Amino acid sequence: MKVTVAGAQCAGHGRCYSVAPDVYEADHDGFNGLRDAVIEIAPGEEDAALLGAMSCPEGAITVVEQ
Repeated sequence: MKVTVAGAQCAGHGRCYSVAPDVYEADHDGFNGLRDAVIEIAPGEEDAALLGAMSCPEGAITVVEQ
């Protein structure tokens, strides 16, 4: 599975890394630290990645490959 975080949409609420800290990380300003990159999700972390994506109020996280 792969996801991407749209940097222009990320508002820094931190919900993604709060609910899925093994998948998402914060930068020094509180935004998702992996913005505008394709993130390869480790086996077994798919549910956490989806939970983080669903938690984003801006819808900035998109599954690009399952």
